[in-house]
Amino acid sequence: MLAFIACAALPACDRGGERPSEPQASDPPVAAVESRAARIAAESARLTEWLDARYEEQLDFSPMEKTRLGRKDDYDEIDDFSESAVDAELDWLRRSVDELRASFDYALLDPEAQTSYDVWVYRYEQAEAARPFLRREYVFEQMGGAQAWLPQFLINFHAVETEADMEAYIARVGGVSRAVRQLLERARLAAAEGVRPPRFAYEGALEQARAIVAGEPFEGSGMSPLFADATSKIDGLLERGVIGGARAGAFRAAVREALLAELEPAYDALIRWLETDMPNADEVATGVWRLPDGEAFYRQRLEEATTTTLSAEEIHEIGLREVARIHAEMEAVKNALGFEGTLEEFFAFVREDERFYYPDTDEGREAYLAEAREHLARIEARLPEFFGLLPKAGLVVRRVEPFREQPGGAQHYYPGAPDGSRPGIFYVHLADMRALPRPQLEVVAYHEGLPGHHMQISIMQELSGLPLFRTQSFFTAYTEGWALYAELLAKEMGAYEDAYADFGRLTTELWRAIRLVLDTGLHAMGWTEEQAVEYFRANSPAAEGQIRSEVRRYIVMPGQATAYKIGMLEILRLRGKAERELGDRFDLAAFHDAVLGGGALPLSILEKRIDRWIESRR
Repeated sequence: MLAFIACAALPACDRGGERPSEPQASDPPVAAVESRAARIAAESARLTEWLDARYEEQLDFSPMEKTRLGRKDDYDEIDDFSESAVDAELDWLRRSVDELRASFDYALLDPEAQTSYDVWVYRYEQAEAARPFLRREYVFEQMGGAQAWLPQFLINFHAVETEADMEAYIARVGGVSRAVRQLLERARLAAAEGVRPPRFAYEGALEQARAIVAGEPFEGSGMSPLFADATSKIDGLLERGVIGGARAGAFRAAVREALLAELEPAYDALIRWLETDMPNADEVATGVWRLPDGEAFYRQRLEEATTTTLSAEEIHEIGLREVARIHAEMEAVKNALGFEGTLEEFFAFVREDERFYYPDTDEGREAYLAEAREHLARIEARLPEFFGLLPKAGLVVRRVEPFREQPGGAQHYYPGAPDGSRPGIFYVHLADMRALPRPQLEVVAYHEGLPGHHMQISIMQELSGLPLFRTQSFFTAYTEGWALYAELLAKEMGAYEDAYADFGRLTTELWRAIRLVLDTGLHAMGWTEEQAVEYFRANSPAAEGQIRSEVRRYIVMPGQATAYKIGMLEILRLRGKAERELGDRFDLAAFHDAVLGGGALPLSILEKRIDRWIESRR
């Protein structure tokens, strides 16, 4: 536009020999327009530079985040998980926002820079809102408890390519031990205020903690998970000729000593506390409404999860409407398949018939993984028709490690490294094949892999020209909303050729609608675990193992499960808005690039981005 304005004012750009028009008195001088554009460009560039410097400072609070990003500075350290560390980072973030507001003129930022400004402030506001409820969180539970993910971090994220890397690994065993003790102190403080997860969460955390310190060099048969991982990494150094046999032996001895002298005492203390405190936990599980400040805590969790101000009652009603709508679509599929009976009878048929499950054998498990890989390969070939932006990072499909595998556990995705050194991982719990119905295999692969999580997160991490923090920010409503939208998009891309697979797609969308009902029911309306399980069973064909695992997930992670459907509905709303306003000018691939090209965003900020994109397409 600036080039066109300049051209219109210069004789050299004269069209057809006509003398260019003189600027009207009301028109801003070209020089003024160019000057303001230059100021906007300079201020926006300065903001990006400032944000990158602040993000680098923030990364110093988390050596583990640096490792996740593929970096090796502070490679021998584990994060500080004390309450004082939480407060120190929040205080730093508060000062950064004060400096941001004092140092930059928002009106002199381009739209992308304004988005960066808004997201930085939003992250601080969410952290500030969450701080009063730090002791309302469940520290050790069966889903994402620290007892499992701390060792998992070392196994999956700490690469060993040099001697120094192995030395850092051994140092980090001590860091994990210290982190477990810090988190145990936080769990004790929460328990003193009457905050405990239900008994099943204690049981799950206890089982996982015991598994970490079972096997060599501890008591029990086989190798413990961390000793097996360290041994494998030492063997890798030996095979590549990086170290010799004597050095490999010294490393194994050092790992053994660190595990016995540091990790075992920390985990023994955790196990003893879980065993001792478990009788104080509620046997009849329900939601956080029963906790001190439970209503306010849940309201904050909903706002954080959905990035909206929707109330629990509003979300509950949206869930009920969506359940009814999806049931109607399921009726149509059931009738097309020629099934004579009610929808609930069809649910039972799909849930119980042996044809819909792989055998509970090693061959059955491998067949499940192989089929998931085949579906992902087929959808990958169609991506260029629906996207301009494509991920560079690879994707692997893998079984969950034995020490944290759970019957009916939710399949999930772990991002790769931004530099491509580590692929994204689609994890599957294969302990109970009856919890993995084949009609749902295809849709889950699309959700976790392509065009779902792996697509969105990899593209986000690979974006250039944005402040680095924008490529690493995660907002659940956006991230999970995109993955659920991707399930439906895959149908447009030619997936679900089998009618039962399409029914499986509707089944997983139904789960997310049911989540709106159950999460709010459990945490705001006093529902018990059994009430939630019964509603789930009556309204979906999900396997019994899935249902129980899902409901228990909602109980220990309040609010999180509502993000999926709320995020999907918003992306669909924005797509419909763009289609209506642009008509023939609407391009689906360009819309997807607009959604993905700015990284994960709060939904209100995403709407501003799409509104600007619509205007640009006009």
